[in-house]
Amino acid sequence: MTSPDTRPGRVGVMLPRDLPVRQILPYARRAEELGFDELWVVEDLGWRGGIAQAASVLAATERITVGIGILPAGARNVCFAAMELATLAQLHPGRLTAGLGHGMREWMEQAGGAWPASPLTLLREYATALRALLRGEDGPADGRYVRCGGVRLTEIPDVVPPVLLGVRGPRSQALAGEVADGLLLAEPAAPGYVAAALEHLGRRGARVVTYDVAAVDPDGDAAVERVRAGLAAIGEPDWAPHIEPLPFAAAFRAHRAASADGAEFARTMPAEWVRALAVTGTPAEARAAIAARHAAGATGVVLTPVGADPLGALESLARALPGRE
Repeated sequence: MTSPDTRPGRVGVMLPRDLPVRQILPYARRAEELGFDELWVVEDLGWRGGIAQAASVLAATERITVGIGILPAGARNVCFAAMELATLAQLHPGRLTAGLGHGMREWMEQAGGAWPASPLTLLREYATALRALLRGEDGPADGRYVRCGGVRLTEIPDVVPPVLLGVRGPRSQALAGEVADGLLLAEPAAPGYVAAALEHLGRRGARVVTYDVAAVDPDGDAAVERVRAGLAAIGEPDWAPHIEPLPFAAAFRAHRAASADGAEFARTMPAEWVRALAVTGTPAEARAAIAARHAAGATGVVLTPVGADPLGALESLARALPGRE
């Protein structure tokens, strides 16, 4: 079996979850035309399904790698998830990456699922079973949460898609080093957070893909102001691992606590914080921010556009691709 393209220095773009449906395929095709290496789709409860989006985008494009970030382990039976992913990987060899995570507890409970007593155990068993099934091996029979004894996929891909764990905390990232092909790091993924995550991963040569909100403009200050809205959700406690490596972590926490809400916090934070937490500025400044994440150990950097015109934002973000002037 050959491996998907894992060259370092890759740059991808996010397909916004609220993109109007008529724009999804034009957005994907344009991302490929502009030279992005990867396109990532999200699966947030109440929006669009990750596998359905990935299938449509893969069929509408020819080269670009498509990532699904993330599939919640508690939402799908692992045998059927493996069948779906194996089918996509058969049809589009070397162009699929699967992100897997705990999922949001609130969403899992809203959808009628029970939050496991040990989320780490569930994720360990699920990732182990998923990767085994994708390789054409028997599924494990005796897990605490995952049992698929006697199941073996008849149709397996020539190129087995990598499975990345989309997780934040040190214990979950260490688990990725044991049972997955690498990490998917949610935004903000400043270089310090990337380096810390790699320490937790404890393994060289793994794929590490980062998300970051992004805005690019010939007027760097205008780009900084435009990207602020994409930082409004960042706070405690979920983002603590992202914030702790920052040199201004203590001031960040104090400012967040003193702000009335996320919108005020993002609107009033110092510009240098915005530049540290996002990929933004002039094309050259944005390229430098991407390069810093690669230098910290990211093999791929995925840019999340902000604003009311995602297709227009896509054009501007492409100016930050390596080799562009």
